[in-house]
Amino acid sequence: MPEPNMTVPIQPISPSICFSQLGDFRTGGTAVQGGTAEKILVAIHAPDSLTHSGLASCLDGDQQLTETAKDDADVVVGAFDAANVSTMDTLRCLRPGTATPVLLIVDKRQWNLKISAAIEHGVRAVIWRNNFSSSNFIQAIRIIGGGGGFLPFSLQGAFIEQVQRTPPKKLAYQDVPPTGFTNREIDVLRLVSEGHDLEQISQKLHYSERTVKNTLYKFMKRHGLHNRAHAVAFAIRNGLI
Repeated sequence: MPEPNMTVPIQPISPSICFSQLGDFRTGGTAVQGGTAEKILVAIHAPDSLTHSGLASCLDGDQQLTETAKDDADVVVGAFDAANVSTMDTLRCLRPGTATPVLLIVDKRQWNLKISAAIEHGVRAVIWRNNFSSSNFIQAIRIIGGGGGFLPFSLQGAFIEQVQRTPPKKLAYQDVPPTGFTNREIDVLRLVSEGHDLEQISQKLHYSERTVKNTLYKFMKRHGLHNRAHAVAFAIRNGLI
């Protein structure tokens, strides 16, 4: 029985991958319609043009998802041969910012990473290649685009075990705040609180204005905040800035 996906990390696909290996990207599942929801811009990294075209065609079936260049992406999709140190180096170049979530498609047998390392590099979803369908592909993008995660059960279990084995003092040195807020959100909110506008913030943090705007929007949506002043007040109350 195929292993279900639920919440958070990553895995790669081989350069020789084809529609028959992944399932037909064009008809592999029922597309989820976007309706009036916020658009999610998706950058695709694939080992060959056939794989890229297949993944892009899945996006065409959902009104909420649109393919874009990596610098403007809300979500990065990566198909790789294997999940290893080299894969993480590639992700470092693909992501437009440290808070951009990554969906990895990979052969389960080629997973050669600690799940915590994948998460540190932005991986929030993993689809095993043999479990691929257009429906779970679209579902994963929508989930991580909204701030969630999408992981196979085996990776969830591995992550829980790693956390349980990690001494509390060591956790304090990780690059993820104990509050669960991202470094990008904290940097943007700090600059907003100092009176900088979107253009100035994008210049200081080397992000596009769209990325800064989306960071604020997603932060406010996640915490039920009404405007930037409300977001800054929330950040101050929680000791973020």
